[in-house]
Amino acid sequence: MNSNITYAGIDEEYSKLETAKIVLIPVPYDGTSTWQKGADKGPKAFLDASENMELYDIETRTEVYKQGVYLADAVTENESPEKMVEAVHQTVKKYIKRNKFVTAFGGEHSISIGTIRAFNECFDNLTVLQIDAHADLRKEYQGSKCNHACAVYEASQNTNLIQVGIRSMDAIETTVMDEEKTYFAHDMVSDEFWMDSAIDQMTDNVFITIDLDAFDPSIMPSTGTPEPGGLLWYETLDFLRKVFEEKNVVGFDIVELCPDPKEKSSDFLAAKLYYKMLTYKFLDDNVEDGYESNFNETGSGTNKFSKFDNDDDN
Repeated sequence: MNSNITYAGIDEEYSKLETAKIVLIPVPYDGTSTWQKGADKGPKAFLDASENMELYDIETRTEVYKQGVYLADAVTENESPEKMVEAVHQTVKKYIKRNKFVTAFGGEHSISIGTIRAFNECFDNLTVLQIDAHADLRKEYQGSKCNHACAVYEASQNTNLIQVGIRSMDAIETTVMDEEKTYFAHDMVSDEFWMDSAIDQMTDNVFITIDLDAFDPSIMPSTGTPEPGGLLWYETLDFLRKVFEEKNVVGFDIVELCPDPKEKSSDFLAAKLYYKMLTYKFLDDNVEDGYESNFNETGSGTNKFSKFDNDDDN
């Protein structure tokens, strides 16, 4: 990124890598999307909206940007999906090893193959919480295992994958999906306990990947593959706050903002969502305190848990 640009226009004192607790990695990639193009423009639209967002959070009466947010150089590798995934993987891992709370903003969902791989190598017994309209469980699609339709296949094999908001999938994905850990949108409508159930199935270390098409198109129209019947704003925040309160969220990414120049509300939803998630993460942290990640120093990548028992919580 341009060295003069900071996340949300924050002052330089809060944006230095050396002192910031949070790292934000933009990944403007749109190489495998199969319907509406434009997710590569998502990071810029998100950053533009963030610059015009109020930084005082009314709900918590905090200003989380003072914890420090470093805007990293964008990952711009686009020669192939596989090379992009590896570039994201290595970049994310580099900042995890620097003891930062690492976040990424896409781009389309294929970028998450790289983010999840890095977190799974660095954190023990990882749960991946996927909030999404689509299952994204294909092993391969259009000749690549790094397609957006394959975004969490690897996670389904190597981590404790919890899927929330799903309402669109291919029949072949039923052979991979763990339905006990899948919260379908049509069931969530009438299940008042779905949030607690999902959290109960998580291990202690949680990585969150949010595809913005998880939200209902009435509040989030600007995404590549909108699906009716999605999540609404306050129920999503309620769920996320509970996850942050009860689990150790080790990082997150947000993907699939496909900006429309005539419709800015989606850009602001994405900006506000990102800021809210940071707010929940650092709610009980003093600005003066250091950030201590619990990443595995060896980074051996030995997490190969395809299934977890519900009582295997920590």
